[in-house]
Amino acid sequence: MKPTQTYDGPTDPGTDGATGVDGGRLVGSDRVLAVLKELARYPGGVGLEELTRAIGSPKPTVHRALGALRRAGLADQDVRGRYVLGDEFLRMAFAHHEARPDHVRVRPVLDALARRFGETAHYAVLDGHEVVYRAKVDPPSGAVRLTSTIGGRNPAHTTAVGKLLLARELTSLAEVEAWVGDAGPQRRTPRSLCAADALHGELAVTRERGYGVDDQENETGVNCLALPVFLTSPTAPSGAVSISALAYRTPLASLVDALDEIRALLTEPNS
Repeated sequence: MKPTQTYDGPTDPGTDGATGVDGGRLVGSDRVLAVLKELARYPGGVGLEELTRAIGSPKPTVHRALGALRRAGLADQDVRGRYVLGDEFLRMAFAHHEARPDHVRVRPVLDALARRFGETAHYAVLDGHEVVYRAKVDPPSGAVRLTSTIGGRNPAHTTAVGKLLLARELTSLAEVEAWVGDAGPQRRTPRSLCAADALHGELAVTRERGYGVDDQENETGVNCLALPVFLTSPTAPSGAVSISALAYRTPLASLVDALDEIRALLTEPNS
């Protein structure tokens, strides 16, 4: 589960005491957007009391923000009185996602990969220390629940797509050390590469071979292979496509053995 979001709103000159979970005050649209972002973390709905605690603002403040969101169709209440994202929000999000050029162009590839390997295929981009999933296709049968969701994030250093894209940006040990920082990146499993020298070595190997791997580094029991995708430039990848597989039924070695077939699917004319 992802940690509760923090909200860096401007100082509130008012007196209602609305604050974000990081102690920063929220005002106006910042307050409403903070409630909307937190609401998105509860697909099954959330009560006003729980939402108030998560946001760290007074109940009347959160209630007013929910009222504004409901009037806009961005939030609603279910039959139990719990708050959920509204149909208008979902309509806008899905319409936007379906029309995105990268999603439209990469979807046939993901469909083909999911069918061929019976595993989940992703398209993701790099955003700082994380990867963001822009598209995801589960296999026709046998899908398992992964931490990835469309619009969701995972640490770049523990994912095949992240390491593949980082390999192009961090080419020296000094750059990797600066990226890792003093605190060090998050360790997702015992196999996560968190030390700068280990990550630097992995990125060097990744650059040399042209593909990224995740050997149960992000989720125990799940491995992954990723290849770059060039949607906007012939030389700089816009993101990466990956196959995330259960290690016991599709070992990492079998994905590597199928590398030529995966590359062929990526370069098919209709891809």
